[in-house]
Amino acid sequence: MTELTGKVVLVTGGASGIGQATADLIEEEGGVAIRADVTVTNGSPVERLDVTDEAGVAGLLERITREHGRVDGVVHAAGVAGGGPVHLLDQDEWQRVINVNLTATFVVCKHVITRMLEQEPIDGQRGSIVTLASIEGLEGTAGGSAYNASKGGVVLLTKNIAIDYGRQGIRANAICPGFIETQMTDGIFGMEGMEAVRNSVIHEHKLRRMGHPREIANVASFLLSPAASFVSGQAIAVDGAYTAGRDHGVTELMGL
Repeated sequence: MTELTGKVVLVTGGASGIGQATADLIEEEGGVAIRADVTVTNGSPVERLDVTDEAGVAGLLERITREHGRVDGVVHAAGVAGGGPVHLLDQDEWQRVINVNLTATFVVCKHVITRMLEQEPIDGQRGSIVTLASIEGLEGTAGGSAYNASKGGVVLLTKNIAIDYGRQGIRANAICPGFIETQMTDGIFGMEGMEAVRNSVIHEHKLRRMGHPREIANVASFLLSPAASFVSGQAIAVDGAYTAGRDHGVTELMGL
C-alpha cells in the first residue's frame, strides 16, 4: 500500500515532460492516472484533450467520474512557452499564451471542483488540486511578459481556490518549477545564439543544474497524498534555489 493507492487523478499535459513523469509516478504509487494531452500518438494511453476546450474538459471529467466513481486529484501540467518584450509582442501571441496557461487552468479547475463537490469526502477530504506555475510566476525574467503574466495568474488563481473551497475539503497548491530538462525547454535553449543564456540560467540555479521532470513529479505526488493533508494555498518553488536570491560570485572568490 502507498499514499496514492486507489486515488483517481487527472494529469493534463500527460504525454511528455513533467506531466508524463507525474502520471508514471502516480501509477507507481498505486493510483490511477488519467493522462490527457493535445498531442496523442497512435496506441498511446493518453486521452486527447485541448485544455482550452471547455466542453471537452467537462466531458472528460464526466466520463472519469462515471467510470471510476470519483476524481481525487488533478495535476494540471499542460502549458506553452511564449513571450518577448511587450512592444514587440503580437496580441495574438499574448492571447495564445494566456489562453493555454491561465484560462485553461481556470477551465480545468472549474470542472474538477464541480465533480469534487458532488462526491463524499474521505477522511474529511474531497480532493487535491495541483497546478503547474513557474518560478517565472513568482518573479520576473527578461523577455518573459506573456508567460510570466500567465504563470503569475496561475499562482493567485490557485490560492483563491484554496481559500474558496478549503472548508469543503478541497486543497489547492501551485508548484513553481525552476528550469526543467524537457522538450519545451530544449526547444528554447536549443535555438541558435542561446548557449550563453542557457549557461547563465544554469548558474542561477544554486545547485548549478536544471531540474528533472521526476523531481517535480515527486512534489506533485506528495501534494496529492494524505501526507499533505494540511498543505493548501501554497506556491512551492522547486527550483534548485533559483529564487533564493542572487549569486554574484563572492563566495566563489572565497573558495566555495
